[in-house]
Amino acid sequence: MDRRRIAKSLLKLLLSLGALAYVLHKVDLHQVLSLMGRVAPLWIVAALLAFNLSKVVSSLRLNRFFHALGLRLSELDALKLYYIGMFYNLFLPGGIGGDGYKIYLLNRHRQIGAKALLAATLLDRISGLASLLFFAAVLFLLSRYAELYGWMVPLAWLGMAAVFPVTRLFYRAPFRRVFLSTTLLGALTQILQLAAAYALARGLGLEHAMTETLALFLLSSVAAVLPLSVGGVGIREFVFLYGFGVLGLPVDKGVAFSLLFFLISALSSFTGIFLRHGLEQEERQR
Repeated sequence: MDRRRIAKSLLKLLLSLGALAYVLHKVDLHQVLSLMGRVAPLWIVAALLAFNLSKVVSSLRLNRFFHALGLRLSELDALKLYYIGMFYNLFLPGGIGGDGYKIYLLNRHRQIGAKALLAATLLDRISGLASLLFFAAVLFLLSRYAELYGWMVPLAWLGMAAVFPVTRLFYRAPFRRVFLSTTLLGALTQILQLAAAYALARGLGLEHAMTETLALFLLSSVAAVLPLSVGGVGIREFVFLYGFGVLGLPVDKGVAFSLLFFLISALSSFTGIFLRHGLEQEERQR
């Protein structure tokens, strides 16, 4: 790893730790941990299940892009590869990222050009981001934030109308034929993510602010996509601290929600480390 990449990784780590430290300084940490511990196990299991189902659908979407390249990867292998990528993205930011690992492995063992694989993985991210932005705009318009930030309402409507047509422009040959299927799978992914967030919000007793919680969840997901932090740590919590604060909602519950979601994501992503050896062995034997 060169010095520039090391410096970027350290900056991301410092930003994450700094944002997290700021958030924890602003809340009652004991209360946050107490809230997390009081969530009924049923809601945790429901959130964990919905989150992992969203990742299964995401792997199906990515495999559609691979199929468009003529890469016939089984759905099971695609799922294994996706979880391994999740592990790298969350635990090893700035090093060999999840996308980099996928490109390396498939380029080495499947003789598919790295440039084509890079295009597929980037388009997969763009496709997922499009659905994320669409649902974020919908929930913003339905929430109390639309009243508080009225100047953003026209932008939200414009974004909803334009996001998929604009995304379609990124689909060049040979990916044009999978636009509809990948867009629908992207939408289903976000619906399942929202189901996971809904379960956690119910477990924390946030029924009275469900729309606002889900809107902030998607907004924090958009912020976490930006290459500014380690796995979105600190950034998500800051979004909830601010977003709950402006509406007078209990910020301790907002931060507890964000930390619980991170723990579910981390636990699920950790599965990837157990799949790596087996998948690499299978690829070498082909």
